[in-house]
Amino acid sequence: MINQIVQMASTTEENYLKALFNLANEKGEVNISELAHQLEVSMPTANSMVKTLQKSGSCIYEKYKPVVLTPKGKKEAALIVRKHRLTEMFLVTKMGFGWEEVHEIAEQVEHIHASKFFERMDEMMGYPTVDPHGSPIPDKQGRIQDLQFKSLSEAKPGQEVILAALSDSSTEFLEYLNSRKLTLGTELKIISKEAFDQSIVVNYLDSEKETLSQKVCEKLLVKIYESKNSSQ
Repeated sequence: MINQIVQMASTTEENYLKALFNLANEKGEVNISELAHQLEVSMPTANSMVKTLQKSGSCIYEKYKPVVLTPKGKKEAALIVRKHRLTEMFLVTKMGFGWEEVHEIAEQVEHIHASKFFERMDEMMGYPTVDPHGSPIPDKQGRIQDLQFKSLSEAKPGQEVILAALSDSSTEFLEYLNSRKLTLGTELKIISKEAFDQSIVVNYLDSEKETLSQKVCEKLLVKIYESKNSSQ
């Protein structure tokens, strides 16, 4: 019973660390209200857990100010993210799951404390650097590569791009992409951009023309290639 309580506390702390890591702005700051909303808990509950993380040296928090992860906290969080993304990649590449099916399973597996398990997983896949959604996998030291892709909404008519990552890996969005046969590695040519609503008309695979809304384009991260009629 005591072990179950300790494990539950550890899992909760890890969920908070990962949320802080994912929500941090360019300054590395996260508002308590944003954290509470993300984890679907009350403000007092979020405050209490942040204070616990502060005592362990994982974050810095002052009342009425944003939370900031310490270097220790950033590494702890990055290693949780590493386990999550490795698991998602393993489920897709080795077990045949769809990219829209893996998040909930990885949410459970990421809390396993057995480094050899994830090292073997990494080895079996040939040490991937990104997950099935194109997000970078932190290394064993918690370092994470900034891939610096652009959103499709930034592309210009005439440019050719390749879909490299997503800024939204929700089940609903992934199922939408499946319905449009859009996967990582898909090459698209920008035909035109609508001035009224900023939707983009593209050509990919065997389609003549497909229109993607601005909302969708902002979530598609791409590599933009030089072409005769365009410049990056």
